[in-house]
Amino acid sequence: MTHSIEIKNFDDYLRVYAFSLENNEQFWSEVANTRISWRKTWDQVSQCDYHTGKISWYLGAELNVAENCVDRHIQAGRGNKKALIWVGNEVGEEKIYTYQQVYEEVCRVAHALESLGIKKGDRVGIYLPNIPELAFSMLACARIGAIHSVIFGGFSAHSIQSRMNDCGAKLIITSNGVYRGDKWIDLKSNVDEALTSGCPTIEKVLVVPHRSQPKWELQPLDLNWNEVVKPFTPHIAPSHSSEDPLFILYTSGSTGKPKGVLHTMGGYIVYTSYSHQLVFQPQEKDVYFCTADLGWITGHSYLLYGPLANGVTTVMYEGVPQHPTPSRLWEITDQHSVNIFYTAPTAIRILASLGDAPVVKTSRKSLRTLGTVGEPINPEAWRWYSSVVGEDRCPIVDTWWQTETGGILISPLSGITPTQPGSATLPLPGIEPKIFTEAGKTLEGEGQGALVIARSWPGQMRGVYGDSEKFFDTYLKQYPEHYFTGDGAKRDAANYYWILGRMDDVIKISGHRLGTAEIESACIIHSDVVESAAIGVHDDLTGESLHLFVVLKSNVAKTPEISKGLIQLIRKEVGALATPKKIHFVPGLPKTRSGKIMRRILKKLAVREFNDLGDTSTLAEPGVVELIKQAVMGEN
Repeated sequence: MTHSIEIKNFDDYLRVYAFSLENNEQFWSEVANTRISWRKTWDQVSQCDYHTGKISWYLGAELNVAENCVDRHIQAGRGNKKALIWVGNEVGEEKIYTYQQVYEEVCRVAHALESLGIKKGDRVGIYLPNIPELAFSMLACARIGAIHSVIFGGFSAHSIQSRMNDCGAKLIITSNGVYRGDKWIDLKSNVDEALTSGCPTIEKVLVVPHRSQPKWELQPLDLNWNEVVKPFTPHIAPSHSSEDPLFILYTSGSTGKPKGVLHTMGGYIVYTSYSHQLVFQPQEKDVYFCTADLGWITGHSYLLYGPLANGVTTVMYEGVPQHPTPSRLWEITDQHSVNIFYTAPTAIRILASLGDAPVVKTSRKSLRTLGTVGEPINPEAWRWYSSVVGEDRCPIVDTWWQTETGGILISPLSGITPTQPGSATLPLPGIEPKIFTEAGKTLEGEGQGALVIARSWPGQMRGVYGDSEKFFDTYLKQYPEHYFTGDGAKRDAANYYWILGRMDDVIKISGHRLGTAEIESACIIHSDVVESAAIGVHDDLTGESLHLFVVLKSNVAKTPEISKGLIQLIRKEVGALATPKKIHFVPGLPKTRSGKIMRRILKKLAVREFNDLGDTSTLAEPGVVELIKQAVMGEN
């Protein structure tokens, strides 16, 4: 017997959410049946054991992920619908692909991979800019059953080497290079350096000639994409098991090598399709713009797989938000009549610091929904996003999730959930968050502590590639029978969740715990501040003391008055306990491409441990570390 899981209003949400927890397997069975086309249905919905770390969904089922993203829309008569709108780094650069054209490109690449000896289960590294060939390569791997591992185009040769060696990749796909704004990144040279340093499993390098200049010199393992990827012929998509691996995506920890997060086919595509539809509420003719790079999980789930599984038109942007002007994102929005826009709080804060003029000079009349991703958004930035970009007519979906979760777990549903500036609000159906105290007890009602998830969901990671124990030790050991997110959260009287950031970012001063998010939200109120990062530094007297790293607007110089103003704001908004011991004025912050601030690096810089910064491979702009170092060294 089926149960209506359609959500059109908030009462529907409450009804479906209650049903999803009371009848969890029936709920996820109905979601899978309504979202995805299966070659063979499952014998068992799930088999999840948090005691052993063994997680499986839709056991015995078969499907093809690429077929679900492309072929079935053509079979449904939507072949001429726009699937992918690619916008290049420079104004005027664009390519538009219908679902039929995406199908033909994916078939071409699938045949090419097979001609190079790539088989089901082989690992394929992809080190490309945000260009259509990246999307086609990912879908081609999914089609034939190869496991793709995408490396963000800003990573170094060492990062490429460590990732390719960890997963034992057989092939790497790259290009001669890319411009990000005015900056040239020589991707091919990074790959050459990685191979010279030692990538013994790599047999071939497939090179996409993305830019005509500069030319590159073919190395012994190199093949030219244009010579290997032949004219279109149909490719018959084989069946794959629901639990066959789909991709490995590396995330960095505070120490040691990056973790290879493993996601599998069936559960991942079910969850990305469902969560994308539920959170953003896309309509048939909508154009959806996620500004993420495909090298990150946001790009995987909500630029490519989720939107295409739902038959949505998705925009893929190669460039950066401020090139050539701060109006670029809004100009793209107008040009392509974007209805749903999804970006990171970091980008919002930077654009807000440049004033309203670059925004209001554009129309944005097509916008219906705004989204944020990557870190908690402070209320000031939320309000600017809502009032200036959205003109107070577009609901904001402030989404919380992780690489490990595969998709959004806590978020408003567009136009359905009442929102609060800075709150992720309520969990999606099927997701049961809990908050644990320091003593390991479940917290009921209002309060804050460690955010955990009480049961599995289809999009959950299946493990750390090549390290069967690390998944259990990292995520399941701390709170038995629960998934530990690593984040702190606060729950209010309305049961809304407020994400406080990483638990290891909590500052403990004289026995009192302070979240970095509330301190940083206070800083951003100051009219001269673009963004800030709060960290705790060891203090013999108080246990830890608060240090602030502050980025000022480009036309503002640091002064004692600004420092005094910040201290007054923090004391007023947070309390005297949060008075910073030191304020460091810096030109930028060390962040991942998804916008997360790497506070552990700031902790090292604050105490001048310049030669022991740990893994910096996931930084979007590695050069900012040296600039911060120089600023710290220049202080009194």
